[in-house]
Amino acid sequence: GWTTKSPIQATRVESFNLSSQHTPVPAKSRAPKSPICSRWSNHSTIPRRTTMAASPPAILDELFEVILLRLPPDDPACLLRASLVCKAWGCAVSRPHFRRRLHELHRAPPVLGLLHDLEDERIPRFIPTTASSFSLTAPHNRYWRTLDCRHGRALFLSNPQSPETQELLVWEPITGAQQRIPVPAALESNFPMAAVFCAADGCDHRACLGGPFRVLFILSVVVGQVTDDDCYLTSACAYSSETGTWGEPTSLPRRSPMPMCFTFYSSVLVGKSLLYFMSDDAFILECDLARHRLAVFNPPNHEPVCGQYTIMLAEDGGLGVCQRMDQQLKVWSREVSDSVEARWVLSRVVYLENLLPVGALVDAETRVQVLGFAEGANTIFLTTVDGIFMIKLQSERARRVCDESDDHLFCDLIPVVSFYTPVPRGEHRDPSLKHSEDAGGEEKTVYQVQQLINKMSQMLPGGDFVNAFDCINHAIENRVPPYYEVAPECTSMVYGH
Repeated sequence: GWTTKSPIQATRVESFNLSSQHTPVPAKSRAPKSPICSRWSNHSTIPRRTTMAASPPAILDELFEVILLRLPPDDPACLLRASLVCKAWGCAVSRPHFRRRLHELHRAPPVLGLLHDLEDERIPRFIPTTASSFSLTAPHNRYWRTLDCRHGRALFLSNPQSPETQELLVWEPITGAQQRIPVPAALESNFPMAAVFCAADGCDHRACLGGPFRVLFILSVVVGQVTDDDCYLTSACAYSSETGTWGEPTSLPRRSPMPMCFTFYSSVLVGKSLLYFMSDDAFILECDLARHRLAVFNPPNHEPVCGQYTIMLAEDGGLGVCQRMDQQLKVWSREVSDSVEARWVLSRVVYLENLLPVGALVDAETRVQVLGFAEGANTIFLTTVDGIFMIKLQSERARRVCDESDDHLFCDLIPVVSFYTPVPRGEHRDPSLKHSEDAGGEEKTVYQVQQLINKMSQMLPGGDFVNAFDCINHAIENRVPPYYEVAPECTSMVYGH
């Protein structure tokens, strides 16, 4: 009446009997042994442990840093993902030493994107120019007008409808750090311009984030009666972050019948003490910081047409001008001279028909405009009916970076040139948001966190991990008064999601 078991079942039963401490079952009552059971019965014990394979040796810090350094700098999302792998990698890429090594290995920093002033929700304030999806949370153009970007800092001016008094905002795109600078009432004007630059002695600008800086503010104000023939005086005044004060203004030697307005062009820094600005009517203003002197002169073939010129750095590091004529770009360099009458020399001609698609050159005389130059990357930017194109002058290679251009009039394109290294966002604040310290309560802060999480949820399905990560950082950093601690509801909401 015994039920015959399969060989596998018999093996399991035999193994259990051998390993137990109970009295063995009499031989007569045992099931017939299979060949497999007979083989196992010849062994007195059954091995219970298996030898674990040794874990691979840890990667040396120096080795994985070398690997991270070789990630493509024009694809910053790669380095961001790597920094999220573990704490050690995140700390390694956030050190100033890592940024210096990036400069030493790759030399020229990439153009991460463009800042602009269009108030159009379809076009983000920061237009990426990188190989993959990448974004930076720039100050909102409803409150701030973009002026300049240099040495890891971007400069903005408050729009007239925002505060009662004008303010400047210095923003570090990489760290998110911000500093507001009130503009003295004596310097307020309708169409000012300003430039920002590093003020650290001997700095090579490879890791000068968080260091001292200076701002040069340009303005034209009425002196005397408006009915006078020459009533506008153009002046410059410098601000130092080290002292927190404004210096004495420096003015042009002569007045002019019209103010110098700056809405279409930014500035360029030549050497350490020469800043150049181009006005809307295509005059070039030279600011000699060492001699505290201003001068004005004309570009080559001067024509007061917006979008026809942009100032740039020449190949020798001096002042240059890129001039658009029909379907050509003429690159000029200015001879070094103390006189405003220094000659312009034609360096090269770039033929756009060889670089851009045919559709981009429709109505080239009026629709193609050169509106930006990236210092350090030797790259210019054009707006066309077919989008925005970046052209690397050294290789003469062009690439479309934005499709939205035909129905929009860009006034100025401010390139953000820098190596991207993920860093903690401890002091990051977005002035476009009504923060809890302004609203005055924890309820408002929790609402903002929920909005940020909803925004993050919309980004994840599309693979926009950089923006989603930035939203989470914003959500965690929202603090409430009076001690500006993280609201418990915010923390549970973020990590619960």
